[in-house]
Amino acid sequence: MLLLAAGALVVGSGGAAGAWLLLKSIAIATNLFWFGRLSAAPAAITDNTLGLWLVAVPVLGSLIVGLMARFGSDKIRGHGIPEAIEAILYGESRLSPKVAVLKPLSSAISIGSGGPFGAEGPIIMTGGAIGSLFAQAFHLSAAERKTLLVSGAAAGMTAIFGTPMAAILLAIEVLLFEWKPRSFVPVVVAVLVSWLWRPLLIDAGPLFPAHHVLALSAMHVGIAVGVGLAAGTQATLLSNLLYKVEDLFARLPLHWMWWPAIGGLAVGLGGLIDAHVLGAGYDSIRGLLDGSIAMRVALALIVVKATVWLIALGSGTSGGVLAPLLLVGGALGFLLGQFLPGGSALWALAGMAGILSGAMRAPLTAALFAVELTGDFAMLPLTLAASAGAYAISVLVMRRSILTEKIARRGRHILQEYTVDPLDFLQAGQVMTPSPEVLPGTMTVAETVAFFQREARHRTYPVVTGNGALEGLVSRSDALRWQTEGAPREATLAEALSDASHPFGTPQAPLSTIADLMVETGLGRIPIVDPARGAVVGIVTRHDLLKVRHVHHGAERERSQRSR
Repeated sequence: MLLLAAGALVVGSGGAAGAWLLLKSIAIATNLFWFGRLSAAPAAITDNTLGLWLVAVPVLGSLIVGLMARFGSDKIRGHGIPEAIEAILYGESRLSPKVAVLKPLSSAISIGSGGPFGAEGPIIMTGGAIGSLFAQAFHLSAAERKTLLVSGAAAGMTAIFGTPMAAILLAIEVLLFEWKPRSFVPVVVAVLVSWLWRPLLIDAGPLFPAHHVLALSAMHVGIAVGVGLAAGTQATLLSNLLYKVEDLFARLPLHWMWWPAIGGLAVGLGGLIDAHVLGAGYDSIRGLLDGSIAMRVALALIVVKATVWLIALGSGTSGGVLAPLLLVGGALGFLLGQFLPGGSALWALAGMAGILSGAMRAPLTAALFAVELTGDFAMLPLTLAASAGAYAISVLVMRRSILTEKIARRGRHILQEYTVDPLDFLQAGQVMTPSPEVLPGTMTVAETVAFFQREARHRTYPVVTGNGALEGLVSRSDALRWQTEGAPREATLAEALSDASHPFGTPQAPLSTIADLMVETGLGRIPIVDPARGAVVGIVTRHDLLKVRHVHHGAERERSQRSR
C-alpha cells in the first residue's frame, strides 16, 4: 500500500498534466477548425461565422479520427471508460504508450471539430494509461498496475472537473471492482495531488459555480425522486438507442474507418439547427445550472444534442459520455422545472445527477459529482434522491449500464454489484466435518492397498499418530501406485509418507485459504488441525465449499414464511 501510494504521487501529477494538455489541445483544435488560427485560448464554437460550411468541419475532424484509429490504434475508438474497464478486468491493466498519446490527441480533434462529447472519458483513458505505463516500468503485478491505472484515471477526472470526492467514488463504483486499503489509499493520494495541481494548471473552484437559496423540505426530496425516475428512464432510452445505432453502423458495407465521418455529417447537420449542440457544451451546462438558458435551447439539447451524440458515438469516434449526459439530463430537469417549485435551475441539477446515476450505475458518484461541480453541497440530499430514483429504474429495466454493455457485447461478463465472498468471512472450523475418518500411521502398505480396494469411501484420508497428530495424507492413487510399483508391503504409512508434504488448515483459517490449498495441491479434502494440540479435528471437502456458496445464495433468494 505504501509503495503504491508513493507511486500515486507521480501518477497523480501525470494525470493532472495530462488533463491540462488535453484541455489545451481541445482549445487549439477548436481555434484551428472553426477560426483558422493557432491559439490555445478558450474559444466558443457558437461564435463561428462559417455558415453552411459548418457541416464540413465535424466531417473533417471525424475523418482524421478514423484514420488515426485505422493506422494508429483502434483502442482510441469509443468513450474511454469501457476500454479502461476491459483493460482492468481482462487485459491485466496494461495500456500501451500509443494509447496514452493517441487517445487525448484524437479526442481533442473530435471535440475541437464540434464532436458533441466531453473530455472526461478521454482523460480517464489517458490518466489510466499514465498509471499503467508507470507501473509497467517498475514491473509491478497486475493488481498493482490496476491500482495505479485507476489512480491516474481518477487524477485526470479531478483535474478536469475539480471533483475529488466524485473521482474517488467513480474509482470505487466503476473501475476498481474492490474496496481494499491497497487500492483506496493510492487513489486518494493521486486525487489529492491532482487537486493541488489544478489551481496552478487549470482553474480553482467549482467548474459550474451555482448556489440555490432554498431550504430543502420533504416535498423537494420527493419531487427529486420523481425527477430521478424520469432521468433514469431517459438514460435507459439513450443507452438502448446508442447500441442500436452501433448495430446499424456495423451493417454498413464500409470499413469502420469511414464511420466517424458519417457521424460527423450528422453532427454538422445538427449544428445547423442549433450550434449549441456542437462541442463539449460546458457553456450550456452553465446556463442550465444558473437558469439563464432559453427554453428553445433546452429543447434542442434534449432532441438534437442527444441525436447527434448517439450517432457520433455510435460511429466509433473518440469522445466521452459524462458531459453529453449532463446536458440532456440537465435539460430534462430544466424543462420539468418550469412546472415545479424551486426554479428550473434546481431541477436541472437533479436531472444531471439522475441521468448519470441511471446511465453509469454509479449513484454515489452521480450525487456527489453534481454538487461538487456547482459547489452547492446543501443540495446533496436532492441529488442523492434523484440518483436513487434513476438507479432504481436503471437496474429494473436495463440488464447492463451504458459503460458495460459494450464489454458484454464482446463476450465478457461484467457485474457491478459488490458482495463479500462467503469463503472470505467463514472459517474452516464453522463448516468442517468434525472427527473425520483417519488411518493410523502404523498401518502397513499392504493393509492400505486392501483397505482402498474394499472399504474406502473417500479418495483421501489423513494419516495420524497414536495421539491424533497429522503425519500425512494417503490417497487412492497412492495405493494404486504402491500396488503397481511393488512398494515394500510391510512398510508402515508413517514410513511411506515420511518425505511427502501434507497440506492442512486450522479451524481459524478462512475458507478462501482452504480453497487455495485445494487448487495448489489438487486435493479435494483438506485436514483441519488444532494448532495447540497438533491433532486432526476435522476435514473440509470441495462439497463443503460449494455448499457454503449455495446456502449463501439461497439466503438472498428464498423467503421464509413467518411462523404463526
